[in-house]
Amino acid sequence: MAELEATVRRMMTAFDQKDWDTIRTLTTEDAQGVDEVSRRWLRGAKEIDAYYAELSPLMGAISSELNDVHELDWGDTGLVTCWLEQDYEFDGRQQHVSSPTTVVLRKAEDQWQIALMHTIPLPEEE
Repeated sequence: MAELEATVRRMMTAFDQKDWDTIRTLTTEDAQGVDEVSRRWLRGAKEIDAYYAELSPLMGAISSELNDVHELDWGDTGLVTCWLEQDYEFDGRQQHVSSPTTVVLRKAEDQWQIALMHTIPLPEEE
């Protein structure tokens, strides 16, 4: 497993464990993200931290699996595309999402950090 994929997998493992401190070390100060729960862009560390603080008591039993992982490394910028299968409880209800996911990473001081995570689930196929 290459460095970019390993960084994204560490972040998803931390998310499953609601280890927000580890996620914070794996993201840039100017990180941005969007997901199915927020339904809006989260911009910057303070906004993302506040989102996790709000989300934490509502969310549990998180299990994430990354499939079809592909990475590109352009020196100090990297891209990971993958498919996220995720199960979790939200506000007492079981949820499942299947999401194409894009992660942009930036290398600083020989460490990859996540600068952008875009994961929006697709509806179930009929």
